[in-house]
Amino acid sequence: MILFNPKEHNIKYGDEKTCAMMQKVIDHFEEKGLKSLKKDWHEKVWNYEFVKFMKENQVMATLMTPAGYGAKDSRWDTHRNVMFAEITAFYGITYWYTYQVSMLGLCPVWMGSNEEVKHKTAQLLQDGEVFAFGLSEKEHGADIYSSDMMLYPQEDGTYKANGDKYYIGNGNEAALVSTFAKIDDSGEYVFFAVDSKHEKYECVKNTVNQQNYVAEYRLHDYPISRADIMEEGPDAWDNMLNTINVCKFNLGWGAIGITTHAFYEAISHAAGRNLYGRYVTDFPHVKNILVESYARIVAMKTFAERTIDYMRAANENDRRYLLFNPMVKMKVTREGESVVQSLWDVIAAKGFEAEPFFEVAVNEIPMLPKLEGTVHVNIALIVKFMNNFLFDPGEFIEIGKMHDTENDDFLFNQGPTRGLGEIQFHDYNKVYDSMDTPNISIFKEQILGFKDFLTKATPDKNQTKDIDYLLTLGDLFCLIPYGQLIIENKDHMGVNDDMIESIFDFIICDFSKLATELMMKPSNSDTQRELAKAILRSPNSDTQLFERVWEEVYAYKDAYKMRDQDF
Repeated sequence: MILFNPKEHNIKYGDEKTCAMMQKVIDHFEEKGLKSLKKDWHEKVWNYEFVKFMKENQVMATLMTPAGYGAKDSRWDTHRNVMFAEITAFYGITYWYTYQVSMLGLCPVWMGSNEEVKHKTAQLLQDGEVFAFGLSEKEHGADIYSSDMMLYPQEDGTYKANGDKYYIGNGNEAALVSTFAKIDDSGEYVFFAVDSKHEKYECVKNTVNQQNYVAEYRLHDYPISRADIMEEGPDAWDNMLNTINVCKFNLGWGAIGITTHAFYEAISHAAGRNLYGRYVTDFPHVKNILVESYARIVAMKTFAERTIDYMRAANENDRRYLLFNPMVKMKVTREGESVVQSLWDVIAAKGFEAEPFFEVAVNEIPMLPKLEGTVHVNIALIVKFMNNFLFDPGEFIEIGKMHDTENDDFLFNQGPTRGLGEIQFHDYNKVYDSMDTPNISIFKEQILGFKDFLTKATPDKNQTKDIDYLLTLGDLFCLIPYGQLIIENKDHMGVNDDMIESIFDFIICDFSKLATELMMKPSNSDTQRELAKAILRSPNSDTQLFERVWEEVYAYKDAYKMRDQDF
């Protein structure tokens, strides 16, 4: 089976040590059981229990210590990091979130030039501590240019830090909070480390009414020396954006994990429920929902799994990951939200009940598209790559599967964040031409139609400044590399041609819906309306193929149930 199943632990790793550690993580949650997990969730108990478990088993130290620090076999391995994200999110975003925001807090350390802080941090990881990333502020939100946190120089060469940070995960317990600020006299950006237990650090409150702790904190003349500063100047700015490049990748895997668990519950419930003399899974509309939901989850996972390779193979001459990475954050998380909403129509009223896991999924999945930069921020980034991707491909050596045990050195030396419009990509046409199926042929027609729109009715200056217009163009564009990487990774993932046809069935429909949305924009010219309309297509209808895919989907009935689950 393609989906992660804790009962089988069917994820492949590069070494046995990692596999054994991940199995311990799974065993921890399975022994905890659903009732205990839900009790903690309802009572909003922060996950001290899981943090203690990670300390005892050196989980964070193993996953997030780069080579050269900590243990002799330390490495930063994107593949196993995102696999951990999938596993923890399978049991709830709270467990994933503690890890995610720790990674955000750690990256400025490893990207910085302060070796003293790095060695101190490696020891903190071995001590089982958690970390935090002090970037956003209450008054500015995602406007990262407007930081009011300040370092004030003192006569003895030290600094005093004053200011407020808002919406900071782990801000209640972090041993090291990487704090982004400006230096008062120079206006330069700076990253420095603070301790949440210091007397000059005030944890004001939890800003959310959830199991997660998402803090507001204030610094009151917090003393900072050179030993606490990871980086300053333009490098601090680049390290801030490059940290987000690395860590927003995990959000898509969080969505994959929690959506997979919701899928298991929905199909098991529906397959075991008899209404009006028929099982719910016999109803045609339920079969349609489950087939499309499964196809979307497989697509999410197949695409995101392939992007790992581009992350790990990246170098200064190959930065294709800067397109694929935000797509995992933006596209995969929204797909997860859409799937859970569809599955809710299958599990129906059961999804409101206090006992099933589904209640967790429907409450937590909507947050993922909204973290580490909102959807519109990531689409605005993605659009910068559209011209070169569609019209000016480059030549690259084919990248294979990157599941080895190497340290991902480049992620901590990504360099300046400018020049995105100059990045080139391999020719997507070669990938699409490698398969000859009805739905891929139809989608290739849609791609040509979209390119016709861009070349024959190029959006004018006002339209390219219109965020609403830009978002629709970006969503249309995203479906092209989305399908491309799915095809590239199908054989490795064991995705058969029937499933590929099912995936491109919904891709064609989504592309047509977005083309209709584009067609309806009030600023369009008559030519733009006609060319947008020409993109519309319907997928190929094949009832026999649908039934074959349904058999694959139905095989997940009762494939997984958490301990002490009632159905």
